[in-house]
Amino acid sequence: MNTQQTLILDIETIGEDYDVLDKATQESLTRWIKKESSSEEEYKIALEELKAGLGFSPLTGSIVAIGILDYHKNEGAVYFQAPGAQYDETKEDGILFKAMEEKEMLEKFWEVARKCQVFVTFNGRSFDIPFLFIRSAVHGIRPSKDLMRGRYLYQNNPDALHIDLLEQLTFYGATRRKGSLHLWARAFGIESPKAAGVTGDDVGPLFKKKKFLEIAKYNVGDLRATRALYEKWKTLLSF
Repeated sequence: MNTQQTLILDIETIGEDYDVLDKATQESLTRWIKKESSSEEEYKIALEELKAGLGFSPLTGSIVAIGILDYHKNEGAVYFQAPGAQYDETKEDGILFKAMEEKEMLEKFWEVARKCQVFVTFNGRSFDIPFLFIRSAVHGIRPSKDLMRGRYLYQNNPDALHIDLLEQLTFYGATRRKGSLHLWARAFGIESPKAAGVTGDDVGPLFKKKKFLEIAKYNVGDLRATRALYEKWKTLLSF
């Protein structure tokens, strides 16, 4: 029996520096908070939140790490940005760490994706995949697989079946509270990617401090937790 190539994937992103953006862009970003803020203090708080969230949009952010993990082999790679630093290609516990620019990372990802049929993410349909698509297009790269097609698994896209575990575990948003990867890992007794003390909010500050490999290793924690959660879902909740 042929085994479908199943790829676990996760990305890390950072936002641009708001203070160096042109005035037109700053105005476009802040227009809504100026209208909704009832005081100068409220505006300042909203502005800081906006600055911290620029990495959530591919229009004001970029990908600094792409992690991939072969589900069956439990081996993979993390491609990560490391501007101004020199890193030799290394391998640790079945994970290859390789530094490259964002465009090269995206080209490499879609090259690997072309050979896979099943893609597993956590919240990938709302974040990772749209981000990958848009940043690829910005660099003039056409994605090799349509990972946004067929939201419902019964629609079955044999060429690129995307299983977003957050959608599956919340029954496509039917449950009121969705929960983070940390909470789902905790509930199922899986080691949380936050166990080492690093969270997604730390990626930007770590990048500024040039701790690029630390970001890449944090990404591995997300990959491992997502794989373990996928096994739980596949065994106990997949029909």
